Amino acid sequence: MIAQPVQPVAEPAAPTPKGQNADLRLVIEEDEATGAFVYKTLDRRTGEIVQQLPRESVLRAMSSEDYNPGLVVDTRD
Repeated sequence: MIAQPVQPVAEPAAPTPKGQNADLRLVIEEDEATGAFVYKTLDRRTGEIVQQLPRESVLRAMSSEDYNPGLVVDTRD
């Protein structure tokens, strides 16, 4: 018996809130102020940022002179 290669199955994209299929693109940039990598999911049609990690508020905190990573989230009991 000769094995047949597995054919990928195209899955439909998840509908956007407007009921249209999303046409998304991942963009990775380096933030100039912090040197952190920023991952943005963009809608190709509109150019709108759908999601960004880390968020703008975190980037602003990181660029502050008194920023200390342990102060953002303290998991100690």
